[in-house]
Amino acid sequence: MGATEKNGYIFETEYSVMLQKGAIHVYKDGEFIEEITFEFKGNQPDPSKVEQLIENYFN
Repeated sequence: MGATEKNGYIFETEYSVMLQKGAIHVYKDGEFIEEITFEFKGNQPDPSKVEQLIENYFN
């Protein structure tokens, strides 16, 4: 999964298949803001779930 840019923020997704855990790193103007963690099942996170987590960041 690559990075997503939205509203001036960059969201970089990382995940571990072995641990079934992932994280979205949030950056603004090149500076790290926070980490959003999540769990998933299977070989990779569902892209729609990752997109939903990004949308929830702004709510």
